Amino acid sequence: MSTTTHHTIWVAYGPTGVVGTVRKDDDGYTVMMAGAAASAGTYPTMEIAKRALHARMRPGSDWPQFREH
Repeated sequence: MSTTTHHTIWVAYGPTGVVGTVRKDDDGYTVMMAGAAASAGTYPTMEIAKRALHARMRPGSDWPQFREH
């Protein structure tokens, strides 16, 4: 018998498409920028993770739209 754990992921969309993701896992909320080879960090709350993702976008970028998948 096995147990499957599902983790929620939010995709962040900017004006030109996907800019990154935030994934909820056992350690917190992990930010991954589109095209990056490594995560941009794990944060204790979704709001902090969203701010961290936005901070890594091009300066002056609008706030991305986050959609849960």
